[in-house]
Amino acid sequence: MAAAGPRRSLRGAVCRQLLLTLVIFSLAAETCKEVILNVPSKLEADKIIGRVNLEECFSSADLIQSSDPDFRVLNDGSVYTARDVVLSDEKRSFTIRLSDKRKQTQKEVAVLLEHQKKVLKKRHTRETVLRRAKRRWAPIPCSMQENSLGPFPLFLQQVESDAAQNYTVFYSISGRGVDQEPLNLFYIERDTGNLFCTRPVDREEYDVFDLIAYASTADGYSADQPLPLPIRVEDENDNHPVFTEAIYNFEVSESSRLGTTVGVVCATDRDEPDTMHTRLKYSILEQTPRSPGRFSVHPSTGVITTVSHYLDREVVDKYSLIMKVQDMDGQFFGLIGTSTCIITVTDSNDNAPTFRQKAYEAFVEENVFNVEILRISIEDKDLINTANWRANFTILKGNENGHFKISTDKGTNEGVLCVVKPLNYEENRQVNLEIGVSNEVPFARDIPRVTALNRALVTVHVRDLDEGPECSPAAQFVRIKENLAVGSKINGYKAYDPDSRSSNGLRYKKLHDPKGWITIDEISGSIITSKTLDREVETPKNELYNITVLVIDQDNRSCTGTLAVDIEDVNDNPPDILQDYVVICKPKMEYTDILAIDPDEPVHGAPFYFSLPNTSPEANRLWTLTKVNDTAARLSYRKNAGFQKYTIPITVKDRAGQSATKMLTVNLCDCPHPSQCRETSRSTGVILGKWAILAILLGIALLFSVLLTLVCGVFGATKGKRFPEDLAQQNLIISNTEAPGDDRVCSANGFMTQTVNNSSQGFCGTVGSGMKNGGQETIEMMKGGNQTLESCRGAGHHHTLDSCRGGHTEVDNCRYTYSEWHSFTQPRLGEKLHRCNQNEDHMPSQDYVLTYNYEGRGSPAGSVGCCSEKQEEDVLDFLNNLEPKFITLAEACAKR
Repeated sequence: MAAAGPRRSLRGAVCRQLLLTLVIFSLAAETCKEVILNVPSKLEADKIIGRVNLEECFSSADLIQSSDPDFRVLNDGSVYTARDVVLSDEKRSFTIRLSDKRKQTQKEVAVLLEHQKKVLKKRHTRETVLRRAKRRWAPIPCSMQENSLGPFPLFLQQVESDAAQNYTVFYSISGRGVDQEPLNLFYIERDTGNLFCTRPVDREEYDVFDLIAYASTADGYSADQPLPLPIRVEDENDNHPVFTEAIYNFEVSESSRLGTTVGVVCATDRDEPDTMHTRLKYSILEQTPRSPGRFSVHPSTGVITTVSHYLDREVVDKYSLIMKVQDMDGQFFGLIGTSTCIITVTDSNDNAPTFRQKAYEAFVEENVFNVEILRISIEDKDLINTANWRANFTILKGNENGHFKISTDKGTNEGVLCVVKPLNYEENRQVNLEIGVSNEVPFARDIPRVTALNRALVTVHVRDLDEGPECSPAAQFVRIKENLAVGSKINGYKAYDPDSRSSNGLRYKKLHDPKGWITIDEISGSIITSKTLDREVETPKNELYNITVLVIDQDNRSCTGTLAVDIEDVNDNPPDILQDYVVICKPKMEYTDILAIDPDEPVHGAPFYFSLPNTSPEANRLWTLTKVNDTAARLSYRKNAGFQKYTIPITVKDRAGQSATKMLTVNLCDCPHPSQCRETSRSTGVILGKWAILAILLGIALLFSVLLTLVCGVFGATKGKRFPEDLAQQNLIISNTEAPGDDRVCSANGFMTQTVNNSSQGFCGTVGSGMKNGGQETIEMMKGGNQTLESCRGAGHHHTLDSCRGGHTEVDNCRYTYSEWHSFTQPRLGEKLHRCNQNEDHMPSQDYVLTYNYEGRGSPAGSVGCCSEKQEEDVLDFLNNLEPKFITLAEACAKR
């Protein structure tokens, strides 16, 4: 089934269109391809005749030109006729030039237009019709003109199926425009297949209709498959371009340069895009005020820019532009749209402020301040109450002493000149000021600033007043030597009358004197010393001594001033040693440093000279002085100096010869650190040598041996029992046992003895029994109860063993012998123990004779007495292992 070829050829005048075919031939690889367009012999203006693929040739082209003025080429490659064209020959050609301005490259595309004449041949009935096998019916692309004038119904084309040659075929259609909105716009003749349109169509509402055609037999069977039948509505330039806004509002600064962008206008067109119907061009129809022209618009982008170097807001502050936009690329037959653009010129600081006068005068009384004396007005054409209008005033000359200040009145924009520091008529009767003015923001235009109009001269006249005394300068200085005689007169404070420039008739009074050292003469102002001035009394010493003075004239008008007295130093103070008492630890410390100070000024001070006076030979024999620096000396002791306190006279002399002698107490002490030195009541200590210590220890050991021997002899004679022969040959052995033993022990004479170890009145010297233990008999001195030797001592005298005994014992038969032994040994032994139990300060020693409570039998520690565990044969070996205190004593004895 196919569309009938001869019938379409006959009705081609109704469709009024020919098929345009684009054929591209490949040329050399180095050049763009040639394009051939088949066109009819007559071409209407502004009609598309074909499309060229420019991207394939030159994708970066930014300029497209046609060599033939009868044809235009758009950016997408569409080729349009610029006017009506008639092809006289069968072929016509032109060139499309593609340029890239950035890369400076150019390419060309050759376009060939061919006009092919078709010869209509009449087919004879005997000629065989050639048919293609399995050919489907298909429509020719069909279109209709937008807003067509008819006549209606308007024939569009005929649809015919190949099945109509063998069968009776009926045609029908469906789709938008038939059975969908808009309804009944198209219909097809049932028998012939002719397609008609019933009324005009608006392309902006419907640009294409996709219909479907059906062919069926009389009994309702489909003779062929449904055929898609698209109908495109050809655009007509029936829509005016419209601006996006009816009124545009833009602002531009009056100081804008040439070419400054003001704003952008934009318009739209409902016609078919990318056609001449939507190619818009912008322009300015009218400007108000008309002359001169200040703005221009880009025809394609709609960007409005300035065409004048400077706008002047003070002349015209607002412009109104009538903007025009036209389609068809601005051709005279194109449709037009308009809009209004309001451009407001904003203010810039393009007008300098100017003074209304070149010179001003003002008057002010002397000695007044913080008063307004003048207001200065200016003119500025810039916008009022903006930074471009507000003024800043400056005093350029004449205010070197800071008497004046100028500020701006924010309300009136005037300059307010004030006096902030009193003026003196006698010094300046007239002051000339130069005032300058500028705006808060910098000047906008690049032109030299006008200097003749933004400067003004102000003459200030000072009026004279009758004024009181003037204390000038307020602080005056005088120099006085210290220790000056009382009643000495020195020049003091001077004031004057500013009118007469003299001091006559003025009276002086003292308002404040910190120490009361001076008085002031009421008439002359001279000062008189009432006390001796001492520079060292003032704190700090180097500061001035300030006296406040009141000056009064005859009208009781007054002023106050300060008299600063510089007290000149005199060498009236000798140097003084800071220390009164020092401690030197011998032998840890070999010296001590002593410091001296002088309250006088440095010229009368260091370097100091230290010496030991010849009047103290003892100090010179034991001590030496050496210089450390200008203010210190080193006091060292000689080797023969003993441990004691020394009072050493030391003389210190300053550079001017002023000297003083100070008695320095020095404690030469045996200590590791001065803070650990303890006072001693003896001027010299008793130092014992090692042989003296040995003699004392041997005497104590001998007394204990005699004591034990007598005890054994007394018990042996009383009981009549002799010691065993093997025991008689043995030596007396000291036992370290501290246990009390049995309750009843056998005495040396064979009797049983009852001890009273647990009695609260146990005695100090109970004699225990002799016991055999491995062939050796030991004799113990037992301590009864908790009594010790310490508990038996009293203040000022010594108790004997009789006074310490308590309870009853069974040794009455030996009482006489024991009493003789006791009366002989106790006084001597007690005195020795008492002395050995004291240190060199006559204080009880804690490490010689110690007391113990009952610790049980067989103490592993043994006796802690210093001599009790030494036998007669090794009594000298303990000297190699003396305690720390005895080592120090031995070293002192060796040095002695």
